[in-house]
Amino acid sequence: MDIKDMTRGARGIHKYMQINTATFKILTISVALLLTAFVLSLVVCIVTHTSPQSLLASIASEEIRFAIKLSLATSAVSTVMCIAVSIPAAYALARYDFPGKALVNTIVDLPLALPPVVAGVGLLILFGTTSFGEWLSGLGLVFVLTPFGIVIAQFAVNFSFMLLIMRSTFRGISPRYEYVAQTLGCNPIQAFLQTTLPMSKNGLIAGGIITWSKGIGEFGAALMLAGATRMKTETLPISLYLNMSCNDLELAIAAATILIVISIASLYTFERYVRSTHIY
Repeated sequence: MDIKDMTRGARGIHKYMQINTATFKILTISVALLLTAFVLSLVVCIVTHTSPQSLLASIASEEIRFAIKLSLATSAVSTVMCIAVSIPAAYALARYDFPGKALVNTIVDLPLALPPVVAGVGLLILFGTTSFGEWLSGLGLVFVLTPFGIVIAQFAVNFSFMLLIMRSTFRGISPRYEYVAQTLGCNPIQAFLQTTLPMSKNGLIAGGIITWSKGIGEFGAALMLAGATRMKTETLPISLYLNMSCNDLELAIAAATILIVISIASLYTFERYVRSTHIY
């Protein structure tokens, strides 16, 4: 085989690779576009099923306004609870080695894979049938069929999201900053509060936003523990469920539209902070 034959062969291989690369690119982009069109079609079907006037009237109804207020209040409280426990827990799991760490990581991540309705059954048994639940009831903390149950259900299902994000954030911050702060006279707590925590601000914001959004949309666990009572434990997902069950499509679409808007805004903000911090 002479040099000309080798050159022609190399050119043929290069041309073949270019064609295959272009085909593969078109194929993968097409799949992404098809998925985009599928999701967009679901959203469009919901928001265009009713007229704007009817939608606004439904949103202004007493029931939907109650559901909005309850969803905002419970999700805000549960998000604060998730942040409060996730920061120290995520720091420990990111920085320290201890016996059983792998098992602890697996257990605290379990709500990510566990169906929310299963978590709700566990919460109902814990707070409704055990002596621990009776003791809390004696203190005035009743979680079964009350708004308190919505808060604890949101917390139980969503703290793993906050924990996952903060654990990744802390792993991306070098502990040397804390060591330097301690050489300058800070104790470990002061070093954490003055160096690592401020550096994890974007991860904290991103985690808080996605946890809050997930809290507003929580349905399965909240339904199991708090029930579905109109104007009492009626969050936006519960309102959607109740009105669909009663064939009141206008109110159901109003609740769904609000949840869609919250989800889009939360996801956009989350992606923005994720890109800036390289959490994943």
